[in-house]
Amino acid sequence: MSKPVRIGVIGAGSISEMHLGSYNKNKDAAIVAVCDLKEERAKAKAEKYGIPHIYTDYRELLANPEIDAVSICTWNNSHAEISIAALQAGKHVLCEKPLSKTVEEALAVEQAVKTSGKTLQVGFVRRYASNTRIVKSFMESGDIGQVYYAKASCIRKLGNPGGWFADAERSGGGPLIDIGVHVIDLCWYLMGRPKVKSISGNTYNKLGNRSNVKNLKFYKAADYDANLNTVEDMANALIRFENGASLLVEVSFTLHAKTDELTVKLYGEKGGVELEPELTLIMEKHDTILNATPQIDNLSFEFVQGFQDEIDYFLGVCQGSHATLSPVEDGVEMMKILCGVYESASQGKEIHFE
Repeated sequence: MSKPVRIGVIGAGSISEMHLGSYNKNKDAAIVAVCDLKEERAKAKAEKYGIPHIYTDYRELLANPEIDAVSICTWNNSHAEISIAALQAGKHVLCEKPLSKTVEEALAVEQAVKTSGKTLQVGFVRRYASNTRIVKSFMESGDIGQVYYAKASCIRKLGNPGGWFADAERSGGGPLIDIGVHVIDLCWYLMGRPKVKSISGNTYNKLGNRSNVKNLKFYKAADYDANLNTVEDMANALIRFENGASLLVEVSFTLHAKTDELTVKLYGEKGGVELEPELTLIMEKHDTILNATPQIDNLSFEFVQGFQDEIDYFLGVCQGSHATLSPVEDGVEMMKILCGVYESASQGKEIHFE
């Protein structure tokens, strides 16, 4: 049997709980270190999970020879820097999405992966969910045919988390780079990861964080500050691919919408798929259109279970049993898409890729 993978977690904020909790439930993992700029926060996680080593400087954690792999759960603007340092220190890396703030940073991380010989798994958690695996199997069997159109919406009527999420310097953007990355990547992955041809995008900053609204609760960052908001309220984009397929996406932190909305739909030559809000496969058999609902436990994406599946897979990657489903190359391509939307919006025109 393989020895447990010795894990260090860098960043002890809210998302780290998903990583720590998932590692803690897997017998193939041993959490040996946690790091955070705020020592008291790192100490709290160490006490909860029985972690022996506490750091406030990620460089000191990476210098610990007991650590085989790390989860990076920090602000977006530090993802590339810490990933490169971890790879150079000989660690496997699970980096929360997005891979970086810029395409240039993403390419630097990709080069570090190649030089180090270690694996970096980008935190595209939706790829590891049960509903995604089911759809992937139908697509690989040819039941859906080539997907030529997809559309996705991730709309929050009120849900700007504030804090670093609302600070473009640390986050790199708002709902597009925070929640939009999940649905864009999910569609792109299931479409077969086609090469991007052009992007026409729009961003809007009209409503702010709407901290004046009463009677509705939403998640707030630990450093929530209603006076700080330098990111977009919402974004939309039409992404065209070289194979002729297209993807339409819309996302928001805040919008005058009746309800929150999460939809992911793909349309192929032989059938269609709706992953959200409920997994449905649409096909034609015997001159009849069928709406099929798979029967399986834990069918829809669940936040905690999704991370457990992702962490379990990453541990297998570290042990050499399989390759990651979300390699650094895909992280680079996703940064090209995200930055392309922002560039198109800022220039007010469609941009083209070579």
